Amino acid sequence: MPAEVLHIEGSVETVLYKNSANGYAVLDLDAGGELITVVGLLGEVEEGEILILEGKYETHRRFGTQFRAEYCEHKLPETVINIEKYLASGAIKGIGPGLAKKIVNVFGEDTLSVIENDPYRLATVKGISRNKCAEIADEAKKLFSLRLIMSFLSQYEIKSSFAMKTFRHFGPDAIEMIQHNPYVLCNDTVGLDFNKADSIAHDMHIEKNADNRVIAGIQHILKANAVGKGHTCLPLDVLIKLATPALDISEPDFYKSYNAALEDNELFEYKKENEREYVYLPDYYYAEQFISDRIHVLKDFSSPEDFNYDSLIDIEEEEKGISYETLQRQAITTAISRGLMVLTGGPGTGKTTTLNAMISIFEKMGNKVLLAAPTGRAAKRMSDLTGYDAKTIHRLLEVVYDNSDMPVFAHNENNPLDCDVLVIDEMSMVDCVLFEKLLRAVRLGCKLVMVGDFNQLPSVGAGNLLEDIIASNAVPVVQLTEIFRQAKKSCIITNAHRIVSGEAPDLTRKDSDFFFMKRGDYGQAVDLIVDLTQRRLPKAYGYSPVDDIQIITPPKKGPVGSVELNKVLQDKLNPAENGKNEYRGFVYTYRAGDKVMQTRNNYDLVWSKGNEQGAGIFNGDIGKITAIDYPTQTAKVDFDGRIATYPFDTLPQLDLAYAITVHKSQGCEFEAVIIPVMNGFEKLSYRNLLYTAVTRAKKLLILIDSDKKIQEMVDNNKRTRRYTCLRDMLANS
Repeated sequence: MPAEVLHIEGSVETVLYKNSANGYAVLDLDAGGELITVVGLLGEVEEGEILILEGKYETHRRFGTQFRAEYCEHKLPETVINIEKYLASGAIKGIGPGLAKKIVNVFGEDTLSVIENDPYRLATVKGISRNKCAEIADEAKKLFSLRLIMSFLSQYEIKSSFAMKTFRHFGPDAIEMIQHNPYVLCNDTVGLDFNKADSIAHDMHIEKNADNRVIAGIQHILKANAVGKGHTCLPLDVLIKLATPALDISEPDFYKSYNAALEDNELFEYKKENEREYVYLPDYYYAEQFISDRIHVLKDFSSPEDFNYDSLIDIEEEEKGISYETLQRQAITTAISRGLMVLTGGPGTGKTTTLNAMISIFEKMGNKVLLAAPTGRAAKRMSDLTGYDAKTIHRLLEVVYDNSDMPVFAHNENNPLDCDVLVIDEMSMVDCVLFEKLLRAVRLGCKLVMVGDFNQLPSVGAGNLLEDIIASNAVPVVQLTEIFRQAKKSCIITNAHRIVSGEAPDLTRKDSDFFFMKRGDYGQAVDLIVDLTQRRLPKAYGYSPVDDIQIITPPKKGPVGSVELNKVLQDKLNPAENGKNEYRGFVYTYRAGDKVMQTRNNYDLVWSKGNEQGAGIFNGDIGKITAIDYPTQTAKVDFDGRIATYPFDTLPQLDLAYAITVHKSQGCEFEAVIIPVMNGFEKLSYRNLLYTAVTRAKKLLILIDSDKKIQEMVDNNKRTRRYTCLRDMLANS
């Protein structure tokens, strides 16, 4: 089988499958009389057109030899047969097979030239009016513009999916815009990597210190080194040290372009009192400013003090047979009195009991209450604990598409949520941009109750939202501290509180829900994890190795990192078998039966649940692959009853989830959790990471330690530092 890159050219005989959203297609290509199956990102491809391809042959175990295209150039068909086939395939809206035949019979090989350059000549064809000519001309203009853009970008080896996004965003003038400033391709809609745009600019002889280049470079550095690492901004002095060597420019060059970007609102600067200047990308500056402004407005719509609601709370106690402790009563009173509040506290301190009382009293007062959480797992847990329906924040806000085919939320200032009280759980997981969108959908006068544990890790997305809000003193906060008697019976809960207070957990008990096992090296730890998951815990407790047991590990890489553990566990729990379909990705092989986690927000994925249909699978959602289907090049994944269909090229959005990192476990709870804390991940050896991992277990926790690693993590209280100005904005508004 040839391994070198090959060149083939031919006409598209049959399009077997195509995904218009990303340009992935499967087709039969007639290359000089030989029919070749081609797969890859081919763009908007139609039967009859000519493709010039570069790629490699590969052997699929079910479908045999295929040509995987790595480069694709489109040419319009030239022969009468192919032109008719091309038009008949629906390439131009408004022309079907019958009309295609009539047009080609009149104009022959000149058909496409006539449609592009003199479309009103089509009126000479029987059945085509001048109005129909105008419709065809409009559709043809879009098609030919897209083809030109694809051809233009293909010379720079830019995939057709980027060309399609470019056309959708910029329209027919895209080429002219790119020639003027290739860095427009780096915007959030097209999403081309800065380095790729930089290579185009180099070919166009754009100077290194040109404003367009430097500004795009600064934005790229902020995306990678700020947003990509959880910060909403970077100190100006840090940014300069990163940007000048990376862009090969002088400091004066930096300031020249930086000041121009500030002038044009392409970057924003915020100066803390008596501190450094901090530099933002627009979305994150707007987000933190809006959060600060809206929180103060919501406060203005509420009482500045608590009223006496003891009688309502007494009735609730009598009905529920519960006696609320002092801080719980204070929290309930604050929620009812004020426009917004934060309820925080560790496990076993009664947050759920307090929240249930709040909801019950709100409803008795005639208020409509909505509940939401950042992830599907967190929302389901919230529903289970409260007995009320809870949605993810994304589902609550409802994803729709704007005129540019970009995902936006249906609920905003102009279409607020229909509720009197909004309760958000797991606030430590909510990033600043999502919270901004949520606040935009909260009408003035709606009460907002934010629930979370600030000792957990901050959100995966940018910001340090819950901690900043609490530290600003701008919002009423009630922190529950008393561990209730029943919770004290759980060593998981008592040890979690020991960890967060800086004490080592009790590792000596053998009769509870918290177990410690020491292993000297990585190999022994991995063998123990496999044995516990595959044999010992299912035998002793009846746990499902896939559904009930979760391995949570600090690092992603390394012998006990999530990637390697997933491969080992997949081999043991869901091995390859004859007749079991699988798809080989770059990192993982995916099989029916695999436990998987979505790793980024995908607003386009369509799902169905019975008669209900929707779109959007989001970062942190955990599901199970139910089918790998080669004819359609798709996989089906079940997310707690929501069945989503993934084209094969989108499967890298999924990680295997037999083992997940601590950061990815936030907002989830599992029946049994196994945590290996071995040597070799010093940057992840800190207290609130261990605390977050431990608090993911509901009924059983097993810690595997190599050599005093647990004590090292407990002693290290260096919290994850994030650059953000929200606390300062809130405190000084």
